[in-house]
Amino acid sequence: MVKYLIVGLGNVGSEYEGTRHNAGFMVVDALAKEGEARWTLERHAYRTEVRHKGRQLVLIKPTTYMNLSGKAVKYWLQAEKIELANLLVVVDDIALDPGIIRIKKQGAAGGHNGLTDIENLLGTPNYNRLRVGVGSQFSRGRQVDYVLGQFSADELPTVEASVKTACDAVRCFITQGIDRTMNLYNKKGNARKEGGTE
Repeated sequence: MVKYLIVGLGNVGSEYEGTRHNAGFMVVDALAKEGEARWTLERHAYRTEVRHKGRQLVLIKPTTYMNLSGKAVKYWLQAEKIELANLLVVVDDIALDPGIIRIKKQGAAGGHNGLTDIENLLGTPNYNRLRVGVGSQFSRGRQVDYVLGQFSADELPTVEASVKTACDAVRCFITQGIDRTMNLYNKKGNARKEGGTE
């Protein structure tokens, strides 16, 4: 059975639950819930696994906190003997509005500390990532407060829809590949693409 490592980035702890910076956690939590899977605390991460159409998805939420995410990613890639091409990192992105997702198979960290650490530990920027838009409605110098803040009540329905879309994109990635997933889900202004999975 082909294995995939799906990493949701975020910060552990009740004070961080539901914050914009934990959008990655929200997506893998949703995948685990759909698969009726339970999380267990293991080395460097909470871990669980689900299956979909003959594929095994190893889901992790690093416990290293955002800035040291690479330690967990590198460890679980090696422990599970998963190829780099089968890694997908799910991360929040202030450059995208809430409700928008984007899939890339390489690229710069763009100032995101979690992605920077992953790139440093893996020794390459060439890994797949799924970016979940959280918006950038903050004043100068308030970015940290913004990303560590809770989504507003007005934002929640849009965010919940984008989490569902991101889950669809993950399933598309493991069944149809990164290029097909990019073609289906990277539509400008259209986070949800019906019929994207098989």
